[in-house]
Amino acid sequence: MTAKVDGAKGNDYTADSIKILKGLEGVRKRPAMYIGDTGKRGLHHILEEVVDNSIDEHLAGHCKKISVIIHKDNSATVSDDGRGIPVGIHPETRKPALEVVLTMLHAGGKFDSKSYRMSGGLHGVGVSVTNALSEWLKVEVRINGKVHSQEYRRGIAVAPMKTGGTSGSTGTTVTFKPDQEIFSELVFDYEILENRLEELSFLNAGLEIELSDERDGKKDKFLHEGGIKSYVKTLNKTKNPIHPEPIYFQEKNETHEIEVAMQYTDGYLKTVYSFVNGINTIEGGTHEEGWRTALTRALNKYLDEKETLQLKGDDVREGLTAVVSVRLTDPQFEGQTKTKLGNADMKSTAAKVTYDRLTSFLEENPKIRVIILTKVLEAAKAREAARKAKDLVRRKSAFSTGSLPGKLADCQVRDPDKAELFIVEGDSAGGSSKQGRDRRTQAILPLRGKVLNTEKARIDKIYENNEITAMMTAIGTGMNEECDPSKSRYGKVLILADSDVDGNHIITLILTFFYRYMQPMIHAGKIYIANAPLYRIRQWGKVHYVFTEKEKESFVKENGGEKGLLIQRFKGLGEMNPEQLWETTLNPATRRLKQITIEDAMIADEVFSILMGNEVEPRKDFIIKNSGDVKNLDV
Repeated sequence: MTAKVDGAKGNDYTADSIKILKGLEGVRKRPAMYIGDTGKRGLHHILEEVVDNSIDEHLAGHCKKISVIIHKDNSATVSDDGRGIPVGIHPETRKPALEVVLTMLHAGGKFDSKSYRMSGGLHGVGVSVTNALSEWLKVEVRINGKVHSQEYRRGIAVAPMKTGGTSGSTGTTVTFKPDQEIFSELVFDYEILENRLEELSFLNAGLEIELSDERDGKKDKFLHEGGIKSYVKTLNKTKNPIHPEPIYFQEKNETHEIEVAMQYTDGYLKTVYSFVNGINTIEGGTHEEGWRTALTRALNKYLDEKETLQLKGDDVREGLTAVVSVRLTDPQFEGQTKTKLGNADMKSTAAKVTYDRLTSFLEENPKIRVIILTKVLEAAKAREAARKAKDLVRRKSAFSTGSLPGKLADCQVRDPDKAELFIVEGDSAGGSSKQGRDRRTQAILPLRGKVLNTEKARIDKIYENNEITAMMTAIGTGMNEECDPSKSRYGKVLILADSDVDGNHIITLILTFFYRYMQPMIHAGKIYIANAPLYRIRQWGKVHYVFTEKEKESFVKENGGEKGLLIQRFKGLGEMNPEQLWETTLNPATRRLKQITIEDAMIADEVFSILMGNEVEPRKDFIIKNSGDVKNLDV
């Protein structure tokens, strides 16, 4: 519902002024409320909502195969062999249940446990939102030996449901085309869908998912009988496990199912993913908290009585890859985005299951127990060695400007929502940035020397690194489990480096640190890359800046070739004077920023491990595979 003032007089606010949005009008008026945004993420979200309905059929025991097809016109089809959406007349609306599900919010079979004991789509807005935000949508239901179909246009049925033809199978097929009036991005990304669908196949052992793309003929099939055990092995394929098979346990009853797979590697970084009913809870929640608590308690139980150190959470998760997946009849998420589980009882339930099953495993496998305890005790000793440095960083992280890094040129404003921190490569660029910035709202932190590769460093070495501690001290949020974005001294942290190979390497090193040790800052939307221009083009006395090779080529083409154009390629930020830096990179009105998000945790983790980890072969394979995408190479 929206309120609007109508009438001849501006203050005529009466009952007639209240406008009621009917059906799915509210979704089309405010699509971001339902799908996050109307760009690439929202586009893929409406397809995933349809897939989630099919996944729910699998969870209910009625679906073995899902097919997803991207058509040449960028419409999409999702088909399953489940029971089929009911088509009988709904007692309250006197319309076919199929039409009710497709055209009404909060209408579905998931509000009790009769039709779906455990499902991901809990709010009943999934497929109806997809319908509302599609130029057109067609649905076909095979049920009770007959075929039923209906078509919709922008969420409204264009004709009554039709019944015609027979079928020896059951299931639902939905084909839709995203609405260009809603979305700024209309092209489905095969890689995004490939990663999400494979993740779903890991989480649903035995479910076959096919993905095909009629635009270029690509096709993949995902089927993982090993479930989350296979998931952990895949996540560790670029790492070196210290025991051969993942530790796996599960428990099922009428209200919940808990599955855990975990495997230690010889690295220093943790990789933990948690899910509820197949939904990636990127902010964790009570299920993950219970698992963490029990893991620490279980390993502390087996410490030698002479051992003076007590294991802490970071110690027992060092080098650990784990997937924690739970299914609940009545999960309580924080909002429709479903990124954090809030069911209070799941903390104690997950803790009990983890402690009982993990201690049993360690009792029965003494060799693996010794290997794991040796690993986590080394982590504890490294933590103890880093304690003094860590305490020093904590003291420096106070809000008093006198304790901030000496090389930081801080801003004047103290309101974090108005303050920005630019992490800048090199003294030269740092100097120009300090001169060109808005001193009131923009702080500059120049980095000197090579940034530590935190993918291959232990925590004690990280706290000893001057550039890392300078970043931590300036930002003020803490690290690891202590990282609290609400304590950030800046609403935006922007990485600014040269637009060349070295600059991209530095950006990757800094992002690796944020991804591994300050990930809540990424989830909070506070980390950005500030794009610096690649070329300066002068034409008839007027200067233009372009940021990519493609932009340069387009500019040259549109302006009749390179004749009469003076083109300068920037080798680094140090070549730009303060005024140029302000105009192109610092000025909020004209700059280009890329907000860092984690759309797919699995692929992000794999890429960081490949590019920055110890294993050479995966990195070599990655370079060979992607070498064809390189347009310009600085050597």
